[in-house]
Amino acid sequence: MKILDALLARWMEGRVAKYQNALMARHCEEVQHIYATMRAWRHDYHNHIQAMLALVDEPDELRAYLSALNDDLARVDPVLKTGNLMVDAILNSKLSLIRAHGVAVSARAALPPEVRVPPVDLCAIVGNLLDNALEACLRQGEGQERFIRVYMGVLKEQLYISVVNTMAGGRSRALRSEKGEGHGLGLGRVDGLVGKHGGFVNRQREEGVFATEILLPLPSAPFAP
Repeated sequence: MKILDALLARWMEGRVAKYQNALMARHCEEVQHIYATMRAWRHDYHNHIQAMLALVDEPDELRAYLSALNDDLARVDPVLKTGNLMVDAILNSKLSLIRAHGVAVSARAALPPEVRVPPVDLCAIVGNLLDNALEACLRQGEGQERFIRVYMGVLKEQLYISVVNTMAGGRSRALRSEKGEGHGLGLGRVDGLVGKHGGFVNRQREEGVFATEILLPLPSAPFAP
């Protein structure tokens, strides 16, 4: 029995180490993408300054150039503002990286002024959901449609989170879990945090699409662990 326990403990340590390494690799990729974006913007900024200096004596052309530049900036990596600074940071970081991988993104999010879940736990939930969604998209074959849809808002006095993503095809089946069976440490972590705060997780897997819905009680709702 002791040998079995030791083997099980070693196996779990290996899984946790692999999961932590994957998280670190993803974090490094996000930071590298941010730096690359900053370098590209610095290069473009210099070019824009030179172009505007050349148009100082041509106000109509300068106005048209500034208008075009403003439209271009509005289309590139729009910033999502949820009302929660920490959630804003994790969401915009993840969504920027997702777009960099060529995955189409649709995101809407608005948080109430107060939520029961601590920001660190809420960010862990959102971050793991988006990591899992991106990994599923990247496992798809070449030429397949890839998208991730994110929604966060209030539904029936609860915080509602929905993440829908494309994935490699498979048999249609429903997944409903509060403990996270067979979804790896990332989604298991999500399930643990949601359960800790008295929430509920629902998953649906259909041909080519995977959806996760989460409900978390708001401060006005009764706590039900």
